[in-house]
Amino acid sequence: MSKQPRKQRKALYTAPLHKRHNKMSVHLSDALRQEFNRRAFPVRKGDEVLIVRGDFKGTTGKVEGVDLKHYRVMVDGASSNKQDGTKLYQPIHPSNLEIIDLYLDDERRNNALNRKV
Repeated sequence: MSKQPRKQRKALYTAPLHKRHNKMSVHLSDALRQEFNRRAFPVRKGDEVLIVRGDFKGTTGKVEGVDLKHYRVMVDGASSNKQDGTKLYQPIHPSNLEIIDLYLDDERRNNALNRKV
């Protein structure tokens, strides 16, 4: 891995999907951190998150979508309505979030969460 910022940026922008998924990791709340013995976990649709920085700071909501191309997360609480009444989600970077409750209906996700790191 290079120290040069241009190579760091290039690696981020040209990363394949399986590496982008890991970059979309979000810090776990203190309770989840003790329960699962890990600091962060990749976010997915259905997780409950708390926004800790930005205009929507202090807002909690369900993750409605994850944009791997632009490294952004759409949260239900961070949205506004357009003139015609449709909902417009504000994209939020995962570093500004904290997972409060994990969506654990997926068997593969359970296995990933419980395996040794």
